[in-house]
Amino acid sequence: MAEPVYDEKSIKSLDWREHIRLRPGMYIGNVTGKGTSADEGLYVLIKEVADNCLDEYMMGYGKRIEISVKDGVVSVRDYGRGIPLGKVVECVSKINTGGKYDSEAFQKSIGLNGVGTKAVNALSESFKVEAFRDGKTVAAEFTRGILNKEDKKPKASEEKSGTLVTFIPDKDIFGDYTLRKEHIEKLIWNYAYLNTGLTLVYNGERYHSKNGLEDLLTENLESEPNYPIIHFKEEDIEIAFTHTNQYGEDYFSFVNGQHTTLGGTHEACFKQALVETLRGFFKKDYHVSDVRSGIVGAVAIRVQEPTFESQTKVKLGSDTFGPDGPSIRQGITNFLKRELDNYLHKNPQAAEAIKKRILQSERERTELKGIQKIAKERAKKAKVVNKKLRDCKAHFNSKHKEAENSCVFITEGDSASGSITKSRDPITQAVFSLRGKPLNTFGMKRRVIYENEEFYLLQNALDIEDGLENLRYNKIILATDADVDGFHIRILLMCYFLQFFPEMVRRGHLYILQTPLFRVRNKKATIYCYSEEEKRQATSTLSGKVEITRFKGLGEISPSEFKQFIGDNMRLEPVIIGKNAHLNDMLGFYMGKNTPERKDFIVDNLIVEEPINESAEASQALSA
Repeated sequence: MAEPVYDEKSIKSLDWREHIRLRPGMYIGNVTGKGTSADEGLYVLIKEVADNCLDEYMMGYGKRIEISVKDGVVSVRDYGRGIPLGKVVECVSKINTGGKYDSEAFQKSIGLNGVGTKAVNALSESFKVEAFRDGKTVAAEFTRGILNKEDKKPKASEEKSGTLVTFIPDKDIFGDYTLRKEHIEKLIWNYAYLNTGLTLVYNGERYHSKNGLEDLLTENLESEPNYPIIHFKEEDIEIAFTHTNQYGEDYFSFVNGQHTTLGGTHEACFKQALVETLRGFFKKDYHVSDVRSGIVGAVAIRVQEPTFESQTKVKLGSDTFGPDGPSIRQGITNFLKRELDNYLHKNPQAAEAIKKRILQSERERTELKGIQKIAKERAKKAKVVNKKLRDCKAHFNSKHKEAENSCVFITEGDSASGSITKSRDPITQAVFSLRGKPLNTFGMKRRVIYENEEFYLLQNALDIEDGLENLRYNKIILATDADVDGFHIRILLMCYFLQFFPEMVRRGHLYILQTPLFRVRNKKATIYCYSEEEKRQATSTLSGKVEITRFKGLGEISPSEFKQFIGDNMRLEPVIIGKNAHLNDMLGFYMGKNTPERKDFIVDNLIVEEPINESAEASQALSA
């Protein structure tokens, strides 16, 4: 075989539009998720435009942002200063162009590199920008980044100053996507919590926060707090936290209004400062895990010229508040020590509640020591012959180029595991096989993870014993059969994760795999259907003799067929914890001991359907 030629013809130059469309992941992250996850590129498009509006507000211009998403068309309107009319086209189509390079015009902005809106433009099948300034307006329209139409001269306008951007994400890039309301609402609420004077309107609904991060924690607590939320705020730092009786830790961190889902310098400094301050106040060298167990916290900072680890800005790399500012660690530590120490002296009941929670964690950790040792020894022996995990090469906690795409399917039994294993992508897709129905963990203490071999091996496979920092897979996918037993196993697994690792679920790592219920085919075509309605449509579409197969288990789907259901068109349903979701109450209702309330719910919602004879149904269609 001849070696590939490497000469002058191999060197190519791409313009800004071509490069963004060729390598969209460099600019907006994942573009293959179809809208299932909140951190996908589809939502980054909305965020990039909205961030510009927020930067205007942060500079003191415009207190209202309007966002509309209808029939796939996204529009974002602010009431700031408006793009300077002579630079409208350049600002949305010329790379490294924007006002963020002027530190006087935008002192603590989110956007830094002059890329955001250009990426939205290049990745949209249609894109229109309208700038309104001092009674005049200029508009420009693009298709996939190519300019189609522009106003050469400003026109008169009665609109208030500001900017309106309207776009449709390109299906050539994103496929058949769905923009989910809950993910957009999450983005909008974060803007509201971090900007207490700002009003946002999404599809006619108003979003506003009076108490900032305190409201964020109140709305997102999964169980009752051990003491009222502690909340401190000054010009460039805002912190809120409390302890609950949940397991693990849960943090929300932000920089200049940007939700840094992977944390970074500020989040690490907050965790460290909190431990140091509480140790100092109680004059006791408590173990770090005892201080932080059950904590739910939020930290937001504003810095000049922040450095993020990627264009998607999900992790802060900066270590100072600005070119001439103090270190972030020093700033957060001094602020928290001063404010929290004063607070605890003035509020002895809160101090006592914190101490009680720390001592509770200390007792539980001591009780677990012996069990953990036995479980780890057992796991070491099991690793030699353990076939539960069929691992992949790319891990979320690695620097592999496919790390973001890493996932693990949790399946039931050898049959389903076999189909997935034979059809998976071994680079990014791992498989963990369960043996029958797992234990119902509701109301149990954490020791159950170490006493139950299957749950311990699962925790080990995910590497989440000490938190999410080492999470091995970006997506944990429950792949169970579409029957009563499969649904039960799915619920038992959801209970396990929600009970012991709620932060993993809240950060959007848990999904349910949707596989077809029916295969409808004739001699010319095969259609896979995910619902009764899709099956009826397929039956009416195909002519001649129609064969209908009902898949009751994943093992009934051949590996050659299964490959298409876990590839680029994989359907995933995210497990989402909604606002005001009190997990203990919810899990108690569904997974606790039988109660009259649950019995009444089942009776009131029971649906009885007549059994369908598939072959008879097809025969009737043919005779007709």
